[in-house]
Amino acid sequence: MTDRAEQIKNIFNRIAPIYNQMNDWLSLGQHRIWKQMTVKWSNARPGNTCLDLCCGSGDLALLLAQQAGPTGCVFGADFSAAQLEIARQRSRPFLTPTSSISWVEADALDLPFADNYFDCATMGYGLRNVTDIPRCLRELQRVLKPGGTAAILDLHRPSNSLMRSFQQLYLDTLVVPAASQFGMTEEYAYINPSLDKFPIGPEQVELALNAGFATASHYPIAGAMMGVLVVDS
Repeated sequence: MTDRAEQIKNIFNRIAPIYNQMNDWLSLGQHRIWKQMTVKWSNARPGNTCLDLCCGSGDLALLLAQQAGPTGCVFGADFSAAQLEIARQRSRPFLTPTSSISWVEADALDLPFADNYFDCATMGYGLRNVTDIPRCLRELQRVLKPGGTAAILDLHRPSNSLMRSFQQLYLDTLVVPAASQFGMTEEYAYINPSLDKFPIGPEQVELALNAGFATASHYPIAGAMMGVLVVDS
């Protein structure tokens, strides 16, 4: 693992105890709607074998489990052991005896799954944080079955200058000060510079097609401050 990957892993381990609370506060609960949209775009169906890559505390995995039903199964994969432990704990009240979620500590750049294994996949706020986006997309394409769909939700830099300025102001004057109350200033201050390096929608589409996906589309949401990349294998 590279030094940068280790730094990012340490960030997500440190923010794990407040991650869900911060998501709710800072999106005014809207992240739950965006995640529901992401699962819908993934085309998850009853009986599917589903992957939630960079699963964090498990929101998308839980939604996938609802769609996959008792005849399906879900794998939540993340490289942060602290996030996975919280996912395990919080998932217990939501799962029925017939639900199946396996939590797997794994590197998104080297997945421990066979080729053509999953019917569908989701990824929430993970693509921006991997150290090699093309390699991550190739791995995702490898483990998806032919005809499988993945939906990738993440922050996005708006092309509109006013929305872009608002986003930067929001992150600097609301997100970082809120995180500082928990002693997490550095951990959340990284978001703005990470967005400057993150490919915008059309660039994500090109990267996905180069990774071997048959089709790729990017859908801006929340005033283009968020986006969902939808790819078909």
